[in-house]
Amino acid sequence: RQELRREVYVIGPSAVVLPFDPRRSTVLLTRQFRLPAHVNGEAPWLVEACAGNVEGGDGPAETARKEADQEMGCRLRELREVFALYMSPGVTAEKLHFFLAEYDSEGRSGGGGGLREEGEDIEVLEMPLAEAWAMVGRGEIVDAKTVLLLQHLMLVRGPGAASPPPPTRP
Repeated sequence: RQELRREVYVIGPSAVVLPFDPRRSTVLLTRQFRLPAHVNGEAPWLVEACAGNVEGGDGPAETARKEADQEMGCRLRELREVFALYMSPGVTAEKLHFFLAEYDSEGRSGGGGGLREEGEDIEVLEMPLAEAWAMVGRGEIVDAKTVLLLQHLMLVRGPGAASPPPPTRP
């Protein structure tokens, strides 16, 4: 018999969404300051998919929509949950709901940036899916939820879907 003490953080469910424009093969991501990365002596401005805690009686899908609007100034179409996972079950009870959603440039409702009253200072990044995936390979995207969603999108789009376009000739 063994007696153990455990510390568990209970923050409730969360949602993360990766907006994708299938016509242009682009994704929307965010860049924001993350203190834990800074504490570890690493670059503190992380590139991530948009995410937030489920609050106020909302479900994960509604949270994904609200966060996309607040953080990225983006209205989502075709929101689809792809999986729900425990990201760190050894220390937190958080279950994260992962979504893919379509967007287009006409669906950009504003600049995003997050809510100042919540201390958010968020830069919105729009880039080709191929570039986002290359950033993972170069170690420039190190956020697990973002890597999982980018990998999932690469798998469902097919191996050639994220290939960069051929160079243009001058």
